[in-house]
Amino acid sequence: MKRYDERDTMFARMTYEKGKLNYEDYYRRNPDKKALDDKLRNSPEICSEETPTYDPIDANLVISNFKFLSDIRPFAEGEVSSKKVKVDANSITKKLKEIALNAGANLVGIAEAKPYHYYSYRGRSLEHYGEKVTSILPYAVVFGVKMKRENIDQAPLLPEVMESSDTYVKAAIVGMQLAYFIRQLGYNARNHMDGNYLVVLPILARDAGLGEIGRNGLLISKKYGPAVRLGAVTTDMPLKPDERLNIDVASFCDICKRCSSKCPMQAIPNGKREMIDGALRWRIDQEKCYSFWRKIGTDCGLCIKNCPFGQGIDIMDLKKYSPNELMEKFKRSKSF
Repeated sequence: MKRYDERDTMFARMTYEKGKLNYEDYYRRNPDKKALDDKLRNSPEICSEETPTYDPIDANLVISNFKFLSDIRPFAEGEVSSKKVKVDANSITKKLKEIALNAGANLVGIAEAKPYHYYSYRGRSLEHYGEKVTSILPYAVVFGVKMKRENIDQAPLLPEVMESSDTYVKAAIVGMQLAYFIRQLGYNARNHMDGNYLVVLPILARDAGLGEIGRNGLLISKKYGPAVRLGAVTTDMPLKPDERLNIDVASFCDICKRCSSKCPMQAIPNGKREMIDGALRWRIDQEKCYSFWRKIGTDCGLCIKNCPFGQGIDIMDLKKYSPNELMEKFKRSKSF
């Protein structure tokens, strides 16, 4: 599987400023993206006064959450204790899972981290722009924090992005506690949190047994569907990996298509998966998706809101029901 370049993500591209090294380099190599990106950068920011969903109190709660996340990013990596404590892989894995759940995670699993889980190059910050990602720590503690359904159901209005930013904060704190603990035991650990990822979290979470990837490009988790925010801590501490679920979510997505039909920008394809960069998947049009974010003033969330999973049905139900039977079960539920 080809590794993804973080410089190509919309989140990275929106940080590039005219006259800065990253701007000049990126659009020299990708001139076809320049006109759209310049237009988006000149449009109202998410949660700004010019957007139709703006509220002077709630919008500033979102802004403050992301400012807090920005302020704590330097602590994602830190000094490792010189005194290494010998650990047993089975028992320390159990301990780390307990810590994650006690700290606020709702799902947690362990993955054996592979190069394809990591970005090939960094792109989000000017300081690290263009750095090749070469430090591949071999294990990852991956966790999910559930989002409140009552807020997600108000998507694409402001309560959705309030919930989104709040769970990003919670995931960051879970990761910090794990990373600090692992480093105190004498092992390398890095917290991958909002704005400071080296890994592609949905793929890593899938391989940690937390769920499978859906049509919307998100992790469809056990119990909560796509209504989770993910975090991970990578480490060289020996851990016991969990098995991937290998649940056939794609067959359900083939007949459902609710996220695609409800997407206001038609950014989610409604056809079959395609082989893209060595993986069979759906390609989300990130430019269309992000354009709506800037237009509406939130991070939308309609594909999460409309996914049947987490609303009366669970991906684990696919072990008992066919995709068609499960879709009928959803239609009979109050969620339809």
